[in-house]
Amino acid sequence: MAPGGQVDEDEATEPRGRPSRRSVLIAGASGLGIAAVAAGTATGVLPVSEALQRALGVASSSPASQIGVAKVERVWSRYRNRMVDLVILLPSKSPPRNLPVSLLLHGLHGRARTAAPTGTLAELASQVARKRVQPYGFVAVDGGDNYWHENVPGDDPMGMLLEEVPQWLRERGLGGVDGMPFACTGMSMGGFGALLYARRRAERRQPVGALALLAPALILSWTEMAKRHTFRDEADWASMDPLRHLEATAGIPTALWCGTEDAFIHGARRFIAAVKPEIGYTARGKHGDSFNRTVVPSMVSFLGRHRPSA
Repeated sequence: MAPGGQVDEDEATEPRGRPSRRSVLIAGASGLGIAAVAAGTATGVLPVSEALQRALGVASSSPASQIGVAKVERVWSRYRNRMVDLVILLPSKSPPRNLPVSLLLHGLHGRARTAAPTGTLAELASQVARKRVQPYGFVAVDGGDNYWHENVPGDDPMGMLLEEVPQWLRERGLGGVDGMPFACTGMSMGGFGALLYARRRAERRQPVGALALLAPALILSWTEMAKRHTFRDEADWASMDPLRHLEATAGIPTALWCGTEDAFIHGARRFIAAVKPEIGYTARGKHGDSFNRTVVPSMVSFLGRHRPSA
């Protein structure tokens, strides 16, 4: 089971066509709350009642809090050769133009609608409302199951992140004048992808400003990684394995959170020992949303500390 509690799904490929101009605005939704409105994109009926908001922990009686907004669109990715969901989480209904944005990469068998741990949007909106952090947002896209690289010819999620996401953000007045995400947040496989993305950005001399990793899939043996069928061979994996290229992201403010009962704890501990990140937090917990949701406040405040000032 991947982060957020989602089960394996086979993504249906849609025929090529013009990007959908219809977007769905979901006040206060995050994690499974975004998944719950999947039917709304087709029917226009959004099952986001006040009771559901309270169940997701996004409604509050505090006058200092506010409900954030999630926007869901379907866009054509030429790098992935298919339609993908573009999910944007905003701290308020009217954020400032060129709002800084962090990428949010989902785990194996996940998708954009379920990329955010439960409570992410509510916590972001609350911390912004209380002026604990300056406003910023998140953007998630469907990346498939190939560890955020082109394992299958013609399906290049890393190319989508590097080339298309900035364009999509810029068109929507987000991500700075160049549309470039200031940070990358990743869960499980998405944590592997976040480190690979940061490496690619550094190679372009466009380094990210922060990395937030939740139980990143830092696997220690080819025997284990080979089970995922996401790399051609051991050499292909070694060329991208973040643990073998730690120098590529040296100097980038980094935070890592992982449960001690998580299968990825050994790789997480090796990373923490080698990198000595700004936050290297481990505590009792298993892989998935039950642990991730407990560290959302820390994740939101960490990214807020490294949000660009202008």
